[in-house]
Amino acid sequence: MTSRRNFIKKATLAGAAITVGNSAMAMSAKSYRNIIGANDRLNIAIAGLGRRLNAFKGPIAAKESNVNLSYLCDVKESQRLKGLKQFREHINYDPKLENDIRKVLDDKDVDVLINATPDHWHTPGSIMAMKAGKHVYVEKPCSHNMYENEQLVKASKHFNKVVQMGNQQRSSGHTIEIINEIHNGIIGKPYKAVAFYNNRRGEVPVQKSAPVPNGLDWDLWQGPAPRRAYTSETWNYNWHWYGWQYGTAEAGNNGTHELDVARWALQVDFPNHVYVEAEKRHFLDDGWEMYDDMEATFKFEDNKTIKWDGKSRNGYGTYGPGRGTIIYGTEGSVFVDRGSYTLYGRNGKVIKTSENKSNESGLALGGGGNTSTKHVQNLFDTIRGKTQLTAPIDDASKSMAMVHYANIAYRINKGFDIDAISGKMYDRDAMKLWSREYESGWEPKF
Repeated sequence: MTSRRNFIKKATLAGAAITVGNSAMAMSAKSYRNIIGANDRLNIAIAGLGRRLNAFKGPIAAKESNVNLSYLCDVKESQRLKGLKQFREHINYDPKLENDIRKVLDDKDVDVLINATPDHWHTPGSIMAMKAGKHVYVEKPCSHNMYENEQLVKASKHFNKVVQMGNQQRSSGHTIEIINEIHNGIIGKPYKAVAFYNNRRGEVPVQKSAPVPNGLDWDLWQGPAPRRAYTSETWNYNWHWYGWQYGTAEAGNNGTHELDVARWALQVDFPNHVYVEAEKRHFLDDGWEMYDDMEATFKFEDNKTIKWDGKSRNGYGTYGPGRGTIIYGTEGSVFVDRGSYTLYGRNGKVIKTSENKSNESGLALGGGGNTSTKHVQNLFDTIRGKTQLTAPIDDASKSMAMVHYANIAYRINKGFDIDAISGKMYDRDAMKLWSREYESGWEPKF
């Protein structure tokens, strides 16, 4: 990479000398893009062109990002073509289309992988990218289980790569502002946080044997997961709810975000105990195979508590909006979500609301907005040495661990204690779910 950039830098200087006295406008857009600032340009590949694609259009198209979209990669042909069509509205060149992420990672000119694949691909694909010399932006959840969580952090240190999880609220201006104020004592000592999410997801089809959809590489879609025959409705969004082969349930799908804000506000690391009350309560005969309603309680050192209240299929707004985090302190409270915050005194009266607001999407599938843009650009700037990550993977993985603890407690039907230093679980049944079964040759190791 160094030799490539040195070469491009020299070419830039030579090109600048040649064009003295001539107008840069006489050059083609592609030629101009390849010269100006090329020594600082990052080549980006996106793997997984589903609903999160909207989040990456802004940061890649922005001139100040100074990046080149080299690849759009997806295991389904129609997704690749759709992604190309969408990006053509934002950039004036065409990236290469690729089915196999391994071929993308073999390209030594690629600097960064944006990993927006399904959950079971997040850690294995990210480690593959680091082994190939790439930095990584990995969508939440960054891991499928605790073993992967641990491996991902180790890999980032071993390969010395910048790895950012897609917990984009860490780059939200108003959230940074109020969290800093909480840390400076504006609500006294924060002792409890409630992270919540509610949605009105409907009935999910029961899986049935079906032919593999046209244009889908089903073997590659499964990737690290053990092989099985295709069933209807799986490749698209419903894999989230079809057991534990691919997804991490609603706690991993959405709870990661609010749990991360809660932990950030309380300045805690691993919990020392977890307990959950969770069940499937809606459309009892449909294809949804895990809980759709969960209340999880996490206890931490210094008598601090975080609660997760997740309702996937009941739209009642217990706390008002559909998602957010409430932080309680000895002298007041704060409500913060993706759009804004409100600060309350101990008497419950509003003290102030944020002037700095965000247009980041809340419940809409896919989302995106100015916070996602800032979060991706934070990765780019960190790679260039201009700043530091707002969500470094060694910290983000601790929020991810809370998701895994909650899911494990649900699956073994009991709470358990945790080593607050190492994150290991003090329960034999829980530790049986520390990892998972992998397809031979696809284990996330290095």
